[in-house]
Formats: sequence, C-alpha cells, structure tokens
Amino acid sequence: MSITATPRHICQHSNPLRAACVIAVALCASSCADRATQQAIAIDADDIGGTVSGPNGPEAGAWVIAETRELPTRFIRSVVTDDQGRYVLPDLPQANYDIWVRGYGLVDSQKLKSMPGKIVNHTARIAPDEASAAHYYPAIYWYSMLKIPAADQFGGSGEIPANITQNDWLNLMKNNGCIGCHQLGQLSTRTIPKVFLDQFPNHEQAWARRVLSGQAGSTMIGLTSQIGGAPFKYFGEWTQRVANGELPAHQPQRPQGVERGIVVTLWEWSDDKKYLHDLISTDRRNPTVNAYGPLFGSPEYATDNVPILDPKTNALSSFRMTVTPDTPEALGPGHAAAAQALQPSAYWGDEKIWDTRANNHNSMFDGQGRLWLAATGHPPENPDVCKKGSNHPSAKLFPIERTARRITRYEPQTGQYTALLTCFSTHHLQFGYDADNTLWTSGGGQVVGWLNTKVLDETGDVDKAQGWTALVLDTNGNGKRDAYVEPNQPIDPAKDKRIVAGWYAVMPSPADGSVWGTFRGNTSGVVRLAPGDNPPATALAEIYNVPLPGFGVRGGDIDGNGVVWVSLASGHLGSFDRSKCKGPLNGPKATGDHCPEGWSFYQYPGPGFDGIGENSAESSYYTWVDQHNTFGLGENVPMSTGNLNDGLIAMQDGKMVVLRVPYPLGYYAKGFDGRIDDPNAGWKGRGLWTTNGDRVPWLIEGGKGSKPLAAHFQLRPDPLAK
Repeated sequence: MSITATPRHICQHSNPLRAACVIAVALCASSCADRATQQAIAIDADDIGGTVSGPNGPEAGAWVIAETRELPTRFIRSVVTDDQGRYVLPDLPQANYDIWVRGYGLVDSQKLKSMPGKIVNHTARIAPDEASAAHYYPAIYWYSMLKIPAADQFGGSGEIPANITQNDWLNLMKNNGCIGCHQLGQLSTRTIPKVFLDQFPNHEQAWARRVLSGQAGSTMIGLTSQIGGAPFKYFGEWTQRVANGELPAHQPQRPQGVERGIVVTLWEWSDDKKYLHDLISTDRRNPTVNAYGPLFGSPEYATDNVPILDPKTNALSSFRMTVTPDTPEALGPGHAAAAQALQPSAYWGDEKIWDTRANNHNSMFDGQGRLWLAATGHPPENPDVCKKGSNHPSAKLFPIERTARRITRYEPQTGQYTALLTCFSTHHLQFGYDADNTLWTSGGGQVVGWLNTKVLDETGDVDKAQGWTALVLDTNGNGKRDAYVEPNQPIDPAKDKRIVAGWYAVMPSPADGSVWGTFRGNTSGVVRLAPGDNPPATALAEIYNVPLPGFGVRGGDIDGNGVVWVSLASGHLGSFDRSKCKGPLNGPKATGDHCPEGWSFYQYPGPGFDGIGENSAESSYYTWVDQHNTFGLGENVPMSTGNLNDGLIAMQDGKMVVLRVPYPLGYYAKGFDGRIDDPNAGWKGRGLWTTNGDRVPWLIEGGKGSKPLAAHFQLRPDPLAK
C-alpha cells in the first residue's frame, strides 16, 4: 500500500504503517504549510518576501534586512516580520542583495543572496548566550549601566564642584553635553580603543585621554571640566565593568503593534571623514514641495560640500558653498570644533579631517523649492549697517558688531548660490506662516533675527529685508513694550525687562503668529515672542522655565494648536500649553516660574540609571511635530530623536512608538522632517527623512570607513503591505 494514499485511512492500520503515516503526514504538513505560506505572501517583481522560522516556530517581530552595494551608493532596507514570521521587503531597486535576519534573542542569521521577485525563507539563529544576545541591544541598554554619583557627592562634599547639582551633571552627561554630539553606549564607546588601553593602566585614565582626541577634543574636555574631573572615574568604572563581562540588566522588547509596519531605507552619502548634522527634504508648511526630489545634507563643521541624494535613482552629487577669500575657517575659539586635533585620534591620528568656512548647521526649503541655509559666506566682522550709528531700525535699538553664521540660499533648478550679509547669527531656521514668508532664526544670542523673503525677492535689498530684536518682558504689565532694565538689573515697576535666553530651536506658531524658541542651560525652558506691528520696537517676549521633574531642554517644535514640544535631559518628552496658565502672563511676577501648570511630561522608553528614581536614560537631541501626518500616525504627532534608542520616537495617543534602525547599530539623528511625495499613494507616498548625525560616523556598526546615512521611515498598514 502506498503511503501517499489517504493519510487518515493509513493511520488506522498496523504500527509499521502507522509510523510511516506519521512521517508522511508530517512531511506533507510541512511542505503544504510552506506552499500555503508562500501563496499567502503576495509579492511583485520588485519585492522579496518569505518567512522566518526558528526552533520553536515562526519568529515574530524580527527584522529582515536587505543590503546591496551594486547601486550608485550603498543601499539598505529593513522590515519587521508579522505574527506568523512572514515578511515582505517592498519596492527594491533591481540589484543582488544580501538578506538576513536580526532580532532580540537572536544572532544574525546566514546571509542569503537573492534578487527582487523571489521568495526567500530564513532560519533564525537563537543567541547561544546572554552576551551574544546583548550585542544587538540599543545603546540605551548599555549606557544606563553607567553609575550616576549619589546625592551625597554633590554640594561640595565630594570631588564635584559645589555649584553642580545632580541634574546639572545629568544634563551634561546627556543631550546638552556628551550625547549632544554622538551616541554613547554602542560598541565603540562602551569599549576603549586598544591604543589607549596600551598607554594607560586603567580605564579612568584612558577616558581622560580619549576625550582629548581629534578636532572635537577641546570641546569634549571643556564639557567635562565644567563638572570637574569626576566623569572619567564613572566612565572608566562603566567600561571596565563591560570589559569584565557585565551585561545590561534589562532586555529590549521586539517591535509590537504599529512598529511592525515600519519600513526603514538607508543610503550612504558624504564621505567617511565627514559628518552631517541634518538634512532637509521639503517645505515644513507644505510637505508636498520637492515631491520625490533630492535631499540636501547639512555638514556643519565638517566641510563646505553639501551632499545631495536623489532617492529615485540612488545617485549622489553635491554643491560647494562658496565664501569670500577673506572668510576664515569656522574652527577654533568660539566654535565647537578646533582647527587642529588636540591629541591624535584612535581613528585618524593627527589628520585634520574638518575644514569648513561656511559652517552650514541646518537648512529649510521654501514654497518655491529654494534652499535656505544657516551658513555664512563672509568674515565675522559686520558691515556698518549692523553697528552702532546705523539708521537701520534694528541696529538703532540693538547694534551687532560681529556675526559667526548668517543666511545663504541655493536654487536647485539653476545651481545659483548666494551668501547674504545678514547682521545676526543663525543656528536653526524656520519659515513663518505669514504672507511675507518670513524666515525666523535661532542662534542670535541676545537677539532673535528674521529675514522677510518677500521683501528680499521684490527689492533684492538684504538690509531692508532683515531685522532683529532683543527679548523684552512686559514686566510693568501695560501690554506694550517700553524702556527696559538690563538683565543684570532688578525689576523696575515702571519699566520692562530685557532677558538673555538665547534661542536654540525656533518654531513659528501656525495658531496665532507668535514665534517660540527653546533656551538651554542649568535653567532652561521656552520663550514666546509676539512680533507686533514693528518687531524691532514692539516685539514682546514671555519666558516659561521647565519645572521638575523635567530639566535640560534642547530641541523643540510646535503643533498646529500652538502647543510646544521639547526634548528633555530628564528623559522626558515635555509639552507646554500656554492656554493652561492660570495666572497673569505679564507683570513683575511673570519671569519664568509663573506657569508650571502649562507643562506636561512623558517619559521616553528604555531603561534608566540606577539610584535616581524612575527615569529613562534616553538623551533626545531634538523634537519635531508631524503637523501634516507625513508619516501616517496622524496630524500633530510629536516625534523625538531617540539618540540612545537607535532611531526615532513618536508619541501617538499617549503611547511611545519606537522607529528603530536595526542595522547598522548605533543610528543617531539630530533632526528630521516629513514629506508627502504623493497624497494619493497611501503609505508609499509619504514618510520621514533624517540622517545619521553623529559627529563621528565611524562609531557606528562597521567602524572606520562608515559613511553618514540618509534614512527614510515609512509606515505600512500591515507588515505584508507592498
């Protein structure tokens, strides 16, 4: 009797036949299941799909990664498996790919070769031990192992300066200090380069030498010196424990819910000795501008070459920001990078790898598709129109002698690049929602500057188009701007008061025409500016300090209702809603601490440091609000850079959603925006754009030779959508 006969009938016979029956049924079930699964995974000619199975069955919530170097630049796309371990890698450019599986509790599977249009099934590899599994954990799981000095070490009783609080310490160990430039906790920073271990007897001394390295050495040692030499003791103790085999006490969870619908695409751009602070893809106010168009990077201190990525063709190009011959390098005193390496780097030795003069921090598109850059093309000395004695309306009230970074413009259609001789310094740029297309800026220190681009287009007159104002509080409470006392003078009931709260982020409100900024420091918060009819003379400011448990404001943004959202060193996403304020918003008591009820706090995901209460070690650099549902989670969804979570973090309906980059490990963003390429194309026509903004891109998985990465995050309705 053939064992291919009806299985149920065979299984009723004798033991030998029953045994054969069991084998046959098992084989049939296995092959039939494979065929059924493959049939259930619908793919097109440009997709790759399949299943991921382990010893215990389907592997749900694992990443499947496809990588190729056959395109004009390195290309990576990753997706997440569904509940049944199925996946679809959609819309892949034609090339040969390495495809493999990565996931928590696993080690990387065998890399399989394939092309689009194929079904590729994978066998997951279970991690043989906890150490092997922990290798793939995001940086936050390792960095949270760092010991924070106990409360009794502050106040002058230990080696920490008396004026430093525990929150001040954390602020500098997180997003307003060390993690403001690069990720800590990935493999490259939780270990010490051999060259330093060979020179010094312990990790503490190796760390003291490590932070002197390269052109950022002066900045790093400057930060640590603010809180004494104690950080090296704690950093050294941390990496020594890691070297001894200690592992994180917490384990990450695999992607859940909507996180399984995330598609991440990466492209390499720029070069391996440079870095990118940011990128831009569209006009914030109208995210269909530059649809399917090129992306532009912001190289900050690294170079004057602006990289350009065409995501349609995967092609790379660039343009060079030009400066006048007498423009000095934007390096050295007054800058966050030095002209020469302070001490040799473990990666580049004494080599000078950064050489910018233009110093482009970030850029913005306008509605015409023109690119406006926070950069300079001229020496710091300002023209006479900016200085004392000028008749310029802003200079008459607050003259400015020198400016480090100004505004420039690039027109992609013609390639024309123009450096504007503005008076005020810039850092971030944002267009307002007014008819004049006013470009508001941060970075002015004691002033806030703007450029009326409508006037500039109509007249070509930069002096006429620009303006700036001091930040003045209405402390006499009469509703208008009057003569004021200076920041170091006591409040005068008959006058207003000028404050110094230099803006880091800038955010024009779509709700009421006001403009907001964040300010950093041991005391930090947000400032509202109401321009009035004649901004240099009528603009009035309001200041709102962040109360505990929040501290350490850095980047921020505003939603369509006028609520401000900020990244906090306390490990929170913070929001400030001015409409919740109960007391007067001006007058002698409205000087920063007068509206704690306007603040709300939402703890970021990931483990926290031991011994300091409930907290997250997340050190988010910047927060951005998706006003137009460019990603797919809804309008006005706040999103933060998850600088220790290897990606981005969105908050939808009070729940944190992690948009993680699984490969390469160590992804670190500084800013992002969202673009709608086609509003009728569903998830395929929209997404978020960002770049790996770590100042040291060679710290990412792959090490020396790694280049900055542009990233596109998209959200499918389900893990098999194509």
